[in-house]
Amino acid sequence: MLYDFEYLDDSICQKIAFKQVTENDDELIHKWMNEEHVHPFWNLNITLKAFKSHLKKALADKHQSLYLGFLDGQAVSYWEAYWVKGDVVEKAYTAHPYDQGVHLLLGEKRYLGKGYSLPLLRAMVRFQFQVNDTKKIVAEPDIRNEKMIHVFKKCGFKPIKPIELPDKTGLLMFCERKEFEGRWQV
Repeated sequence: MLYDFEYLDDSICQKIAFKQVTENDDELIHKWMNEEHVHPFWNLNITLKAFKSHLKKALADKHQSLYLGFLDGQAVSYWEAYWVKGDVVEKAYTAHPYDQGVHLLLGEKRYLGKGYSLPLLRAMVRFQFQVNDTKKIVAEPDIRNEKMIHVFKKCGFKPIKPIELPDKTGLLMFCERKEFEGRWQV
């Protein structure tokens, strides 16, 4: 399989990879959206037909790229990497043209609680920072999602402030390139 990004993570001794989502990934992502640990935060536990329509629109949105995340070839996660300019979150702070944001979910239950969230997030942030002009990655996890907020902090994201978004109250968090590269010796 051809990936858009591959990284051997020494902390877990596994290859992390990302490939862009296609419409053929709809059933897998729909299954994940209906998992008990996912749907309270994503609110996409809808019919497969409705989800296919949602995914088609998301794939057509040019300000974001959707990815499946893999551990040693096994699809385990879903990612939305987006440009802050043109997104609702840009109203929450003074965004720079190359700021990027990220949404994620770890879909496969058997990978939960095993320490994979941080290496996966770290790999995605590393992938996003391949754009030289990007100096900041933004996240706005649901303010109730303490586990993910903890993972974002461990990765190098700093809490900025709660923000009201159309579908949730999020915690605006920033990961500055300099902080990330210093923390993880990129």
